[in-house]
Amino acid sequence: MLLVVAGYVVTQYVTSSTGPARCLVRTAGEKPEDYEIKPEQAANAATITAVASQRGLPERAVTIALATAMQESSLRNIEHGDRDSLGLFQQRPSQGWGTERQIQDPVYASGKFYDHLVEIPGYSRLPLTVAAQRVQRSGYPQAYAKHETHASLLTAALTGRRAAAFNCTTGPAGGDGKAGSATRLRARLVREFGTGVLPGQKTDAPAPPTGNAALGEEPRSGADRRETDEDVLAAGGGPRGHRAADKDPSKVDIPVRPGRRGWELAHWAVANASDLRIEEITYRNRVWSASSSEEGWRPREDRGGGTGGERTVSVRLATGN
Repeated sequence: MLLVVAGYVVTQYVTSSTGPARCLVRTAGEKPEDYEIKPEQAANAATITAVASQRGLPERAVTIALATAMQESSLRNIEHGDRDSLGLFQQRPSQGWGTERQIQDPVYASGKFYDHLVEIPGYSRLPLTVAAQRVQRSGYPQAYAKHETHASLLTAALTGRRAAAFNCTTGPAGGDGKAGSATRLRARLVREFGTGVLPGQKTDAPAPPTGNAALGEEPRSGADRRETDEDVLAAGGGPRGHRAADKDPSKVDIPVRPGRRGWELAHWAVANASDLRIEEITYRNRVWSASSSEEGWRPREDRGGGTGGERTVSVRLATGN
């Protein structure tokens, strides 16, 4: 009887709004509906989106990549597949996609997918199934189409076009009582978004490809991401917050320009909250807290002060028990 009760309690925790069980994107309109995925899937989707951001690729590229990964792996970094297929996109070492270790690195795998995608002339104007198939050479090319609606929904949220549209329920700071690492958070940001996301940092991530303009593709922001973040520094939006974060090991302030870049980074942080043990994220007039994550993005109570704002995404990490 005790085992049955214990099993019930664990099940309720994992499936409840306070357990590390789900991430949600809500559709817009009069009758909104939720699209639900697991935190592991959300983190992988955020990585795919971040790599596109680093390369200045348009939303359509993100939607194609997400729909492809949804079909190939259900957005999971799996260690198996047809023949020697591996990872998010089921890329094959024997077909020149990279080593097994490289392919199972979501940043690398996403970059290789985009390397092939941008070589397709006018890919953003092609039907999603056609663009994905020209990269993947799948035996079931029409299967990508069924994921386009959800991929588009995720894209709108993770690129920051829809503000406060993405939420993960994690429980208090991930629920494991361990401290987060500002160093690890910064390293992840730089590797996925590129050097411009945190001025003064370096990364071994692949450089953005050239030639997108010749393909008729416009970057989402209309400007290079590195220039955007350097402009923020020049305008006074970053250095003070960055130095403050160095003094407080539990806090990282990310300088941004007002608009979708901020929500792009804020949603990325939510998607990675469980893994990175993030306790709180503040941007503009909204705050997300692990301890009340079932409520999603809430209005800030201290709108006149505190950290966060239009020029800063403020991330506070768990300090441990």
